[in-house]
Amino acid sequence: MQKNKLSLSVQYADPRLKDAVPRPQIRRWIAAALFAPAELTIRFVDAAEGQTLNRDYRGKDYATNVLTFAYTEDEDSEITQADIILCTDVLEREAAEQKKSVLDHTAHLIVHGVLHAQGYDHEDETEAEEMEGIEIEILEQLGFANPYAERG
Repeated sequence: MQKNKLSLSVQYADPRLKDAVPRPQIRRWIAAALFAPAELTIRFVDAAEGQTLNRDYRGKDYATNVLTFAYTEDEDSEITQADIILCTDVLEREAAEQKKSVLDHTAHLIVHGVLHAQGYDHEDETEAEEMEGIEIEILEQLGFANPYAERG
């Protein structure tokens, strides 16, 4: 499998996951989900910054787990460019609620964000099924369980 060129910036504006989720690990997850060369920024933020970004850019006044700002206009573009924002507060809460490790959930959200950056979406059932199938396959190759399976 050919590796795609990746220019990566990782920002820990919220430093809580800096040791638990190091840059080399993030790069590995992204590389598994890339179908084209990319220039990506991964930024970990707290709930306040996450809420501000979601409100200002999506009109939704709450912090969400992951926001992807894709700057590539079409799927035929030579290079994928995006900022992927992960909200540590939401990520940690969801991991606990879903009985997953923070590492597992972070890997899933990064793969999810990278797919969004490349034009994948889940606005309707067909798109959601396709995107979830790709996520499951990528995460499985990385050694993670199906993130959509029920946990007991």
